[in-house]
Amino acid sequence: MASQDLGAEVRRLREAARPAALGLPAGRRRAPGVRREELAELAGVSADYVRRLEQGRRHPSAAVLNAIARVLRAGPAEYERLCALAGYAAADGRVPSTAGPEAVRLLERLPGTPAFLTDAAWNVVAVNGAWTALGAGGANRHLRDWNVAWRTFSAAHREISRGDDHATEFRAMLVSRLHGTRLRYPGDEALAGLVDELRTTSRPFDTLWRAPRTVAAYENRAVFHTPGVGDITLDGTVLELPGHHLQAVLLTAAPGSADAGRLGEVVGAATGPAVVRVGQPGPG
Repeated sequence: MASQDLGAEVRRLREAARPAALGLPAGRRRAPGVRREELAELAGVSADYVRRLEQGRRHPSAAVLNAIARVLRAGPAEYERLCALAGYAAADGRVPSTAGPEAVRLLERLPGTPAFLTDAAWNVVAVNGAWTALGAGGANRHLRDWNVAWRTFSAAHREISRGDDHATEFRAMLVSRLHGTRLRYPGDEALAGLVDELRTTSRPFDTLWRAPRTVAAYENRAVFHTPGVGDITLDGTVLELPGHHLQAVLLTAAPGSADAGRLGEVVGAATGPAVVRVGQPGPG
């Protein structure tokens, strides 16, 4: 069954791939995606190998699996799923959590946009001044105050609320990404501790963890309850920073809206530093 699931996932990625993104001529094609022959040539295997793999009749080595994932531009969640289906760990060791100067500059260049950086375990590692101005960051009352997943499933940040649909999607996204991170970093004991704690203390988390679903793209909406200004509705977007093993979360208001006006008021009154590095002792 695992081999068939792996083959089906490879085929899905192949059919979803854009030929132009792989340096292949687009032209008119009878079927979507790239051909088996094209994938085989780029990955350094035979077309018959790809066919058998998609039929569940071949088990690829880690090197071949990595080559196929690289050719098909598999995202982190997709790559981790491929590794899990093939029985490989995508990486060893601990979750990287260092924010280099390039990543920090990204926050500095967004002075009017609340933004923060997290590692793959959803530990916040740096925030910009606009985010700090919202007053929704960690409060250092708990070991995991700066972990987004813990704060979400423990209902620890009442400064932020979401409608039912957005809350459901946000939780599914968190668990999907955290599940992939756990597969990729099986040796991270602190990450394992976070997952165990959440599975023990949060039934919604445990339910999602037992049957995670892939969430490739993410956009969400949240309401920030800001003292003195009122509620500010912001749309969140997650950007991957692959070379840094980090992700950036950016929050924006609809242009010309009352929310944009209130956000400008809050950010304009901020007097703190442009960027604050967060040195929380949480997992990763």
